[in-house]
Amino acid sequence: MNSSNKVLKINPRDNLIVALSDLKKAEIIIIDNQKIELKSNINSKHKFSVQDLTVGDKVYMYGVIVGKAIKKILKGELINKNNISHYTEAYQLLRHKKKITWTPPNFKNFSNKKFWGYHREDGKVGTENNWLVIPLVFCQNRNIEELKKALLFELGFDNNRKEIFDIKSLIKRFENGATEQDLLNEEILNDQKQTKKNKTFPNVDGIYFLTHDGGCGGATSDSVTLCNLLAGYINNPNVAGATILSLGCQHAQISILERSIKRINPKINKPIIFMEQQKSSSEPEYLAECIKKTFVGLIEANKIERRPAPISKLVIGLECGGSDGFSGISANPVLGLVSDIIVSHGGSAILSEFPELNGVEQELINRCKSLANAKKFKKLMLDYNKKAKALGSGFDSNPSPGNIKDGLITDAIKSAGAAKKGGTSPIVDVLDYTEQVCESGLNLLCTPGNDVESTTALAGSGANLILFTTGLGTPTGNPAVPVLKVSSNTDLFNKMNDIIDFDAGTVIKGVDSIQSCSEKLLDFALEVASGKKEVKARKLGQNDFIPWKRGMSL
Repeated sequence: MNSSNKVLKINPRDNLIVALSDLKKAEIIIIDNQKIELKSNINSKHKFSVQDLTVGDKVYMYGVIVGKAIKKILKGELINKNNISHYTEAYQLLRHKKKITWTPPNFKNFSNKKFWGYHREDGKVGTENNWLVIPLVFCQNRNIEELKKALLFELGFDNNRKEIFDIKSLIKRFENGATEQDLLNEEILNDQKQTKKNKTFPNVDGIYFLTHDGGCGGATSDSVTLCNLLAGYINNPNVAGATILSLGCQHAQISILERSIKRINPKINKPIIFMEQQKSSSEPEYLAECIKKTFVGLIEANKIERRPAPISKLVIGLECGGSDGFSGISANPVLGLVSDIIVSHGGSAILSEFPELNGVEQELINRCKSLANAKKFKKLMLDYNKKAKALGSGFDSNPSPGNIKDGLITDAIKSAGAAKKGGTSPIVDVLDYTEQVCESGLNLLCTPGNDVESTTALAGSGANLILFTTGLGTPTGNPAVPVLKVSSNTDLFNKMNDIIDFDAGTVIKGVDSIQSCSEKLLDFALEVASGKKEVKARKLGQNDFIPWKRGMSL
C-alpha cells in the first residue's frame, strides 16, 4: 500500500489528514508532493497534522474549521484531545439569494424506477402497513405489554422463535454442583430456527406496541409535545391505524391528541381507537374491549394492498449513530448522494441531529431557499446550544467516548462528517421538533444527536424509510418505519452482520466509488420499501421509541 491509498486529504483547505490504515512512527507519507515523517503511530481513522501548528492555530477538515491547537503540534503528529479543542467559525445570515443554483446528480437510470407501497387517501405512500398500539401516559405501559402478549402470536406476527438461551441447562448444572467456571464455559445458545405461523392479516406488516415515560407528572408543554409526536406517528403513511390507551386523568388528554391530529391532517381517514381505562368496570374487561376493537380495525387495515409508486413518494430520514472516523468519508457521503438522487426525482429527505451540525451552520444557511428558513435554523441552533450550556453542557460535549476513541476528537469534526448525509441539494424547509414534512426536497429537523430520540422524531415528522449509518455498530430500530443500517467500514459489517444491512466500507477499500455505492444502496432501499427485503432491525424486533423532552440531550 502506497501513500496514496494509506491516507486521505478530504479538501484542499484541510491541514488534517485521515489515516485509512494503521501507520507507524517514522513512516514517510507523501501528500501534495511533500514528504511528511510521522512523529507517532497513527491508528486507522485518526488524523495527523500536515503542517507545524502553534497554540491558537485553526485546524481544518472537510474544508471547514473543526478545532484549534492548544499545544504546539508538529507536522506528522497525531491529533488528539490533548493538543486540539473544539472550535468553529462564526456564522451569519448573508444577503438572501432569490435563487440557489444546484445541479442535480445525473442518475436517469432511476427516473422510471418504482417501489411497491401502500397508497393513502392523502396522496402519501407507505413503505409498510402497520398498526400501532400507543399509551398516552406511562400508567398504561403494563396494559400495552398485556395486549402485546395477547395479540402478536395469535395473529401470526410473532414467529414463535425457540428460546435463544438455554437457561434450563445452567440451572441443571448448578443443581448438580457445577463450579462457577464450569457454568461460564457452558454453551447456552440454542438453534434459532423459526417456525412460521400464518398471519391472520397478510396485508398488515406489523403490530407495534409503543411505551414511554411521559404523559403526566412533568410540564404541561411536555404532554402537548408528546401528543404532537404521537399525532405524527398516526399520520405517518406507514401507519394504517392505531389503538390509543388512556388512563383518563393524565395531562396528555385524548382531546389534546385529537386536536394535534386534526391540525396536521384535517381530513385524516384512518381507524383510530381511543380507550380510556377509568371508564371501564375492570382491567380485564378494558383489555378485552381493546382487543376486540383493535381486531376490527385490523380488518380494515388489511384491505389495502401494495401498488407501484414513484421515487417521488419516498421521504427518507437521514440518521447516524455510533459514528467513527470513516463515517464522514464513506457511509455519510453515500447517504448524501442517495438523498440528492431522491430529491432530484421529486422525493424528500430529512437531516436531523442539530448538535451534529455545529460548525457547518454557514454552509447550511447558504443552502436555505428562503431567508425565513435561514433565520429559523439559526435561531433553533442558538437556542438549543444556549439551553444546553445553561444545564452545564453544550454542543462541544457531544462526541461520545466511542466517537473520540475512533478519531472524532471534537464535535466540529463529528459534525462536518455527519452533515454529509444531507448531500448538496437546497434546503426547502426547516422544521422544529414534531413539525411535519410538507415540502419535496431536503428538510432540516431539530432533534438531539441521541440516536433513538432522533430516529423517533424522524418517523414522527413523516419519514417512511430511515437510512442509518454507523461505524461502531448500534441496534436501533423504529416501530413505525424500517431502519436500514449502513456500515462505514467492512470490518464492522462482517463483525456485526446480524444488525447491519449494507456495507459502505467498500468505498474505503476502493472497491466502490461514492456513486456506485450510492446506486447499490438506493436499489437496496427500494427493495426494502417494496417489502421484498426485511431490515435486520425488524428481524431482531428492535422497535425503539424515546420522545424528546427538550431538556439537556445532545
